[in-house]
Amino acid sequence: MSLGARLEGDGAGAPARWVPLAAFGLSLLGLGLSLYLTIEHFEGKIPPCSSTGAFNCLLVTTSSYSRLFGIFPVALLGLVFYAGMVAVNWPALWRVRARWVAWARLVMAVGGIVFVLYLVGAELLAIKAICPWCTGVHVTTFVLFILVVTTFPGMAGRAAAPPAYGEEDQYVQDEYEDDETGAETDEHDESEDELELR
Repeated sequence: MSLGARLEGDGAGAPARWVPLAAFGLSLLGLGLSLYLTIEHFEGKIPPCSSTGAFNCLLVTTSSYSRLFGIFPVALLGLVFYAGMVAVNWPALWRVRARWVAWARLVMAVGGIVFVLYLVGAELLAIKAICPWCTGVHVTTFVLFILVVTTFPGMAGRAAAPPAYGEEDQYVQDEYEDDETGAETDEHDESEDELELR
C-alpha cells in the first residue's frame, strides 16, 4: 500500500483520522522547541549540548547563520513559523472544505522545508557542526512537510468538489427531524396548558 493510500481516509479525499492529530501534535512539538531556542537566544544562553566535536550547539547558535541577513534570529523565525503551523493544522481546519486552507498549509510547509535545507546546508558545509536541538526542529518540519504534501491533492480536490453523496441529504434529514421534534414539543406544551385551564 502506498503512503498516499495510507494517509487517505475515505474516497472523498479526506485524510485518515490520525493525520490531523499527528500534524497538530508535530506543530506543537515544533512550537515548543522553537520557543525554547528563542528564549535561550534572547537570554544569551546556550542550549545544553556538547561544545566540541560534530555536535556543537555553541558553534551553531553563535554563528553568523543564527541570524537571517544578520538581523532576524533564526529561532524567532521558527517560532513564528510554528505558531502559524499550529493554526493551520488545528484538527477542525482539516475538515474545512475551503481551498485556501489547503493551499496555506502547503505553502507554509514548502517554505519551512526550503529554509530547513538552507540551515542544514549551513551546518554541514559552512559551520561544520550540528545542534541537536535545531535538528529536532528540522526533523519535525520534514515530517510535517511529508504529511502536508502527500495529503494536499486529496484536500484540494475535496475543497473543489461538491459534498459527497448523501451528505446534503443527511443535513436536510437532520433539519427535518429537528423541526419535527420542535413541533411535537410545542404540541405537548399546548396540551398541558389546556389541561391546566380545565
